[in-house]
Amino acid sequence: MKYVYILESLDSLHFYIGITDDLRARLAKHNAGEVPHTSKYGPWRIKTYIAFSNQAQAVAFEKYLKSASGRAFAKKRL
Repeated sequence: MKYVYILESLDSLHFYIGITDDLRARLAKHNAGEVPHTSKYGPWRIKTYIAFSNQAQAVAFEKYLKSASGRAFAKKRL
């Protein structure tokens, strides 16, 4: 399984979109400061995650969420 996830900082001012095989381990890495992009804005919590059995679909959805229309979709629907 591939998981596309949206993290939210505890102050709700910052969001991060990513993809992983192990959601719990990835969240632990974000909160431990091991991911350079998110280390300065933590701690993080999972806002939304979606499981995919197909890696290509997961990558395409993550790419969409990182686009302008995808961010608008996520803000309104997720």
